[in-house]
Amino acid sequence: MDSLACLPCLQPTVTRTTLRQFSRIALAMVVMTGRVTMLGLSRWAGPGGSYRTVQRFFATVIPWAVLFWVFFRHHVYRSEETYLLGGDEVVVTKAGKTTHGLDRFFASLYGKPVPGLAFFALSLVSIQRRRSFPIRVEQVVRSDAEKAASKAKAAAKKLPPSSVKRYPGRPKGSKNKAKTEATLPPELGRIKRMIDALLHLIAASLSLTYVVLDGHFGNHHALAMARQCHLHLISKLRADSALYWPYTGPYAGRGPRRKYGRKVQYDDLPVQYLQETTVEGHIQTRLYQTQLLHKEFAQPLNVVIIAKTNLRTQARAHVVLFSSDLDVHFVNPAPVHFGVDNV
Repeated sequence: MDSLACLPCLQPTVTRTTLRQFSRIALAMVVMTGRVTMLGLSRWAGPGGSYRTVQRFFATVIPWAVLFWVFFRHHVYRSEETYLLGGDEVVVTKAGKTTHGLDRFFASLYGKPVPGLAFFALSLVSIQRRRSFPIRVEQVVRSDAEKAASKAKAAAKKLPPSSVKRYPGRPKGSKNKAKTEATLPPELGRIKRMIDALLHLIAASLSLTYVVLDGHFGNHHALAMARQCHLHLISKLRADSALYWPYTGPYAGRGPRRKYGRKVQYDDLPVQYLQETTVEGHIQTRLYQTQLLHKEFAQPLNVVIIAKTNLRTQARAHVVLFSSDLDVHFVNPAPVHFGVDNV
């Protein structure tokens, strides 16, 4: 019942009837077991929460984005804290054929596309409290263009390597393409509209600098989308990403100046970029941070490489994180060294 006491702040946004129905349904949703359905909610809602009441509530047009923000501003927001904007997609399995937005979406829990519903959520993440607060949620309804792009990408992966002989050098008639003028795929265009609407809603109270997305968005299109929203992107690259050191050698004397140096070898990272070393049990973790180049990105990347080593078997694994903000330090700049003899 203490949670219901937080709902009166929503009174200026919705009617009293809607707020009363909301309180009944919210309480039923917290205590009920099994899958949440309108029939199940009506059975757990108690007096004032009949099946018709639940139907009327879900048939009412409610400004959920405004409700999320008003609730966050009244009960969660702290002016002394720093917030990041995080985004991710969740998939709920669903059978049938008539549910709005029903499609096949990739679910990480199953490791394959499954029939169901998908929702993309934006959350404000408090760095100090290390907590995430959902602030905007929309159902993913893929357009025909988005479905066609997904099918074309899947078909391209199945094509065998071309047997046509290709001569070395640049193909005749090809033109330069500016990497900064990237055309956003339909998926990123939808997410950009969500972010723009959220930033417009909270602009008077909260200023955001970073948007955090998972490895699915670790590409130059997502970085271009973040920069168009005037945000910096924090994401993850593939473990085998082709990163390059900036070239620092002499000028060759002709042609454009060389931009890319040697390729990064993840098993042999220079010690001067080591920021922190920790050992837990027989697992050694090393954090490296530096600026590197990727040929698909128009700008240098602020890269953090987390390398783990099993001191017993010497097996190694690493994760590559990056940001478009070149000035931020994600790890402690004072390295702490633990030798193998001290373990």
